[in-house]
Amino acid sequence: MTSPQVLTHHSVELLAPAVAARLITRLVDVQSSGRIPSIVLTGGSVADHVHRAIAASAARDAVDWGRVELWWGDERYVHPDDGDRNDLQARHLLLDSLAVDPDRVHAMPADGGHYDVDAAAEAYAAELAAAASPEDHGDVPTFDLVMLGMGPDGHVASLFPERPALYEEERSVVGVHGSPKPPPLRISMTLPALNGAREVWFLVTGEAKARAVRLALGGAGAMQLPAAGVRGSSRTLWFLDDAAARELPPGLSRLASP
Repeated sequence: MTSPQVLTHHSVELLAPAVAARLITRLVDVQSSGRIPSIVLTGGSVADHVHRAIAASAARDAVDWGRVELWWGDERYVHPDDGDRNDLQARHLLLDSLAVDPDRVHAMPADGGHYDVDAAAEAYAAELAAAASPEDHGDVPTFDLVMLGMGPDGHVASLFPERPALYEEERSVVGVHGSPKPPPLRISMTLPALNGAREVWFLVTGEAKARAVRLALGGAGAMQLPAAGVRGSSRTLWFLDDAAARELPPGLSRLASP
């Protein structure tokens, strides 16, 4: 697992286009190598800013969006038309404006009466397994990039401190019951699935998360602070605004930006 690098920006308004530019470059690089990139999207307010920035970018058409596999790290298990769903937010702000291949957009199941939350998690795990190749050596594709937000408690995806889903070592996706953050039912990739990525990017803003940033980058354990347990095999980047970076531990490599 790679040591994290930190990139700070004065505000989310500067952070979002920087992330968008890096994401577009990453996708172009993978496609130039002849592969179809596979990325895991996240939800939340920072992701909304990033999605808007990609949609507005003059460089976005350098990507063949029809040849990008899109997954989600977690989802609220609510009705398919619920505006809180991560996939609906991404579609509204970004995907509806791109020439994506619907068969390559892998939304997590919704609470539409066909599954309970555990069966929905199993269905998504089966979809991941079907997309994995022999070179992946497992039931999860080797993602080129996993994007994650982080809560003030250090949770990532829907993996909350000390909760049962955090201890899962065999399954790639689990149903989450009794989430401390509403809604109570969620679906989430597990730590082993998230850690199968080449690159992991954390998108974190706001003073309320500064303490969790410090702990995650300062050696906290994954069970107490889940964000500390996710790293990419090739690169791990933390994109922070000044407020989230205000308690960074001494000696941490910090790449400042305007």
